Amino acid sequence: MYEIFEKLCNERGITPYKFCKDTGVRTSTISTWKSKGSIVGTVLAKKICEYFDISMDYLMTGKEVETTGNPKIRPIVEKDIAKKIDEIIGDMNDPNTSPLYFNGEKIDEKSLAVLALALENAMKQVEIMRDKKKK
Repeated sequence: MYEIFEKLCNERGITPYKFCKDTGVRTSTISTWKSKGSIVGTVLAKKICEYFDISMDYLMTGKEVETTGNPKIRPIVEKDIAKKIDEIIGDMNDPNTSPLYFNGEKIDEKSLAVLALALENAMKQVEIMRDKKKK
């Protein structure tokens, strides 16, 4: 995902430092993300998406996914979902506690990003269904 962030910076003619200055993100956060090649947390991912006006799908895959008529999720719920996904992916990424394995191999960064996106979408869909039930 860092490669996509870097591409966006290059396309827009800004540096990661400028992004940090504009958004309040610490430069060390970006440096660590780059050097470790880890999955970006949802809070940072959201800031990147808002700053560059891109979708989360684009940040994770480099491609836009076509969607139609997606109901809106309340901002507080978005924040709760982002926090939960951060915690889940953080746990899966932690080599000291429980890195995620599939077929005996540690799951790669792109697969983990896809899993995070799927979890986020599932959580949002559950919330949409709850909202519909209330009406």
